[in-house]
Amino acid sequence: MIKSKLRDTLFKVRKNNSKKKINLNPSLIYSYLYKKKYNLNIIGGYYPTNYEIDDLKVLNFFFKKGSTISLPKIKKKNQMEFYRWHKNEPLLINKYGIPEPVGNYRIYPDLLFVPLVAFDKKLNRLGYGGGFYDRYIQKISMIKKIVKVGLAFSFQKLKRIPINKHDKKLDIIITEKDIT
Repeated sequence: MIKSKLRDTLFKVRKNNSKKKINLNPSLIYSYLYKKKYNLNIIGGYYPTNYEIDDLKVLNFFFKKGSTISLPKIKKKNQMEFYRWHKNEPLLINKYGIPEPVGNYRIYPDLLFVPLVAFDKKLNRLGYGGGFYDRYIQKISMIKKIVKVGLAFSFQKLKRIPINKHDKKLDIIITEKDIT
């Protein structure tokens, strides 16, 4: 199945399941990542849209544990950068309808929470098709080591994701039921 048809199908499934109020457990996520000795100083997150799993409670929990939190901004030529943000700070809506930080304090996350449309057991991710996260992961990997953590609903797991040479694999995928 081609990626665009797969995305369309999964968007419908995600929307149909959105009323179930499935949440992640921030404490369990923090404990798992802390025990793995990952650097939790600077966390990159995302503002959930289009029925994505909500990471805002997770980000707030990490903030209370001392992490600096950041969200992405889309810049020129569809490049993505991360900027420091806290839940009480204002956001502006970008051209894609996604809230972004107002501030201009750019930072490079140590750990990046990544939204996704689907994933498989080999930690492959199907994104939205724009390549924003793949380009960002490629770029930041040349600057520093980063842990890439996909956040998803368990029903987004597929047997196999079609991939190409530009797709970046994740290090961990966390759902409401499991950590892979």
